[in-house]
Amino acid sequence: MTLREKLQDDLKNAMKSKEAVRLSVVRLAKAAMMNAEIARGHQLSDEELIEVLAKEAKQRTDSIPEYEKAGRGDIVESLRQELAILQEYLPAQLSEEEVRQIVTETIAAVGATSKREMGKVMAALMPKVKGKADGKLVNQIVGSILE
Repeated sequence: MTLREKLQDDLKNAMKSKEAVRLSVVRLAKAAMMNAEIARGHQLSDEELIEVLAKEAKQRTDSIPEYEKAGRGDIVESLRQELAILQEYLPAQLSEEEVRQIVTETIAAVGATSKREMGKVMAALMPKVKGKADGKLVNQIVGSILE
């Protein structure tokens, strides 16, 4: 079953079971998918759809601290629920230790020795962790190792 089919099935199930939050999130995900398809001019593959869903999840992840600072616990809780639902469609995230190991192996393979070569390392590294690790975390680990 493709990710597109899973979204469609989950939409139907959420309608039948009257799960308001899940229904809302799946509708938003499908809308984001449709917008991306219009922008790109073709039907998205599962990998491209994962990118779109990861972007939606990242928006919620980035918004949570801002709403916490503003004292909006109701919105924070809603965003956390939406994030949990979106993460069901994304591949499992790598742990920090797994990312650190991949970074170390990539640095050795590229032969980088200083922060000047960070771009070369990131170019080789990101295809390996795309969709499986947050780019900000990867960047921090690469920076700390290349110091």
